[in-house]
Amino acid sequence: MTADHEISEETLRDGSTLFLREVRPDDKGAIAEGFERLSPESRYRRFFTPMNRLSDADLKYLTEVDHSDHEAVIAFDRDGGPVGVARYVRIGDDGEAEVAVAVADDWQGRGAGTALLERLVQRARENGVERFVASVLSENAEALELFRSISPGDPSPRRAGPGQVELIIELPRDGVRGTLLGRALRSAAGGRVEIHPWRLIKDRLQAIGDARARSHSRDPSEGENRPDR
Repeated sequence: MTADHEISEETLRDGSTLFLREVRPDDKGAIAEGFERLSPESRYRRFFTPMNRLSDADLKYLTEVDHSDHEAVIAFDRDGGPVGVARYVRIGDDGEAEVAVAVADDWQGRGAGTALLERLVQRARENGVERFVASVLSENAEALELFRSISPGDPSPRRAGPGQVELIIELPRDGVRGTLLGRALRSAAGGRVEIHPWRLIKDRLQAIGDARARSHSRDPSEGENRPDR
């Protein structure tokens, strides 16, 4: 499903106003600017590496999305400055998608991440996504507390690798606040739980791009003019 990039206006709990829409290819400058607004600590916390800048290839991955298997929502302030981005990348055909969110340091704790996720949840549901998958480091005490907060109706976490657990989060139908997705967001925003390190989403995007390139490189005439068997 193609995004229409309609801008929505959201008033946060502190009275601030955000403007949200789906990411476009011409948002590379805004994404780069938003990255610059992250402190070195926030960059490391979100991307799991001391990155100083996003490469041209990174910006291509992050802005040239298909709005179905890979969707991203960006938020701006009243002056047009980038505030944050939330995105998902679909995993296979079982209705799951990996989720990630990043918010500029000076907007954290004000509800920007929640507003971004609520718009992303809407887009995900329109595109047939039923669950978000959030990767967390299980050794972290806050992560353990987050696991304990899972209600009986929530899917159980699953082991994804050494020291890593995936939270399977059903898309909420009545807003993000108070849900497992909201609790995970608050923990991630405070840096107490690492949700979806950059290398994981980049690997996922690379795999999607490679598969698409292989599909496009096939000879469309392959299989034609073959002798009957």
